[in-house]
Amino acid sequence: MPPAATLVAAPLTPAPDEARRLLQRELSRGEYVAAQPTWLDRVADAFWDWLNGIRFGDVEGAPAVALVVVLIAVVVVAVVVLSVYGVPRLNRRSARVEALFGEADDRDADAMRAAAREAAARGDLDLAVAESFRALARSLVERDVLSVTPGTTARTVGASAGRLFPARAEALAAAATSFDEVRYLDRAGTEAAWRAISDLDLALRDDRAAAVA
Repeated sequence: MPPAATLVAAPLTPAPDEARRLLQRELSRGEYVAAQPTWLDRVADAFWDWLNGIRFGDVEGAPAVALVVVLIAVVVVAVVVLSVYGVPRLNRRSARVEALFGEADDRDADAMRAAAREAAARGDLDLAVAESFRALARSLVERDVLSVTPGTTARTVGASAGRLFPARAEALAAAATSFDEVRYLDRAGTEAAWRAISDLDLALRDDRAAAVA
């Protein structure tokens, strides 16, 4: 009878190299690979960790995230409004230069026209001529076709407006001269000069400017 075979029990604890090989083979099985997080999962986790870590003063976590969402919504709404309606323009009265021909004057063109009529009615033709030309200049500024500064002269307004309205360049130059005469040269204003400037102002309101000065 042959000698009984000697049974050698497998070691309960494998060697380190063998254990590593067995673990790698186990983890390479399909079900383990499918269960591992993708790069997108890792990015999403990092993003939410960042949001939850946001802190506004004493507020952190979910309340802080809510604040971020509200701020983003406000920015989106602002962008949409600007895209649809554009950047709001400054109020015309606040944007224009209030000084006219070296004098502080915040009246609009209609107020100046009324002042010219009142002056003419009481016989003050010097003032009537001056106010009529101021109204003409202010009207062009209000229409955004002409810009003036505190140092702009009547002659400059006449020349600039003449380039805007070539057909009326001669009349504009004459109106500027009439203003300078009563304002600076102590020459008497006339009813003809006042009416000429008033009629020119009225005509310009119906004219289209050739360009913006």
